[in-house]
Amino acid sequence: MESAIDKHLKCPRTLSRRIHDEYEPPFAMWVARADESLQQVVMAYFGVQFKSEQKAIALKAMQHIVQSFSLDNGPQNHDITHHTDNQGYENYIVVGYWRDPGAYCRWFRSTEVSHWWDSDERLNDGIGYFREIVIPRADQFETLYAFKEDLPGVGAVMDDISDDIQEHGYWGSARERFPISQTDRMLANGELHIISGDPEKGGRVLVQGHDNITLIRSGQDWVNADEKERELYFNEMLPSLQAGMDFLRDEGQALGCYSNRFVRNVDIDGNLLDIAYDIGYWRSLDKLERWAESHPTHLRIFTTFFKVVTGLQNLRLYHEVSVSDAKNQVFEYINCHPQTGMMRDAQMT
Repeated sequence: MESAIDKHLKCPRTLSRRIHDEYEPPFAMWVARADESLQQVVMAYFGVQFKSEQKAIALKAMQHIVQSFSLDNGPQNHDITHHTDNQGYENYIVVGYWRDPGAYCRWFRSTEVSHWWDSDERLNDGIGYFREIVIPRADQFETLYAFKEDLPGVGAVMDDISDDIQEHGYWGSARERFPISQTDRMLANGELHIISGDPEKGGRVLVQGHDNITLIRSGQDWVNADEKERELYFNEMLPSLQAGMDFLRDEGQALGCYSNRFVRNVDIDGNLLDIAYDIGYWRSLDKLERWAESHPTHLRIFTTFFKVVTGLQNLRLYHEVSVSDAKNQVFEYINCHPQTGMMRDAQMT
């Protein structure tokens, strides 16, 4: 058994852990590993928002974004999702991961990408667009997997998988998998501010973030699950999970949840796949922890997970959590409804 924090990211600890050195978790879990060449990762969420009658236009826009990923300096991994939000709008999100922020910048600044995104045509397409980009350092994110092969999300741009890790199976373990948690409490600093545009008027809106906004991606993959595991997922896990995600989407603002989207993966033609995950933005990690440790909606999720995890064979469960500095965040919205993403809680300057 080893620490979730890789050796080259270890430093003298000034903040204590919740567990003692002899703690043994109740079951095995693993984290993604990368060598010292990985300094930062780019987690880029490109959204297309539309009403159902605009689906054909939205599908072409989503496909255009995916095709642009094949240009020079495109991402090392990507996936596509769909969900309907609580305002009745459908959304495609194309999610890309880069292990080199410089490559991402070169890709986005290329003529093909930047001209398309900045074009006035985006204002007149009859649909909405958004991009939510966070670029955490290697010490500002953590992962956790109940499997060891074909890692999704940020794990796909990393190098390897750990042996069994110690920091899981107890409240606060996610925090203690962050390398930065050795010396930093990752507290929120500042507020969300609209620095350009007006959400009520549409058009382009830029939101300024703040230090230590927390992003969680928590996923389930039942592509290869047998009938027994599918029944377990749909009958035991999904009901409590769906209830928790809907609660955060509709009522999470009071708890410090800026945005919550429970999404389903799709292929390039928009067909549903047997993969889903949550995309949650929080004011800070401690706000996320407080909900996870004390709110009935998450306690039901956590209890169900503990009950089934040791018997899983092909039902793949995982998560990744990051914090980021304000200077390494971009939140831009084009003709999206005012409740979209960071716009809902942002203050007009």
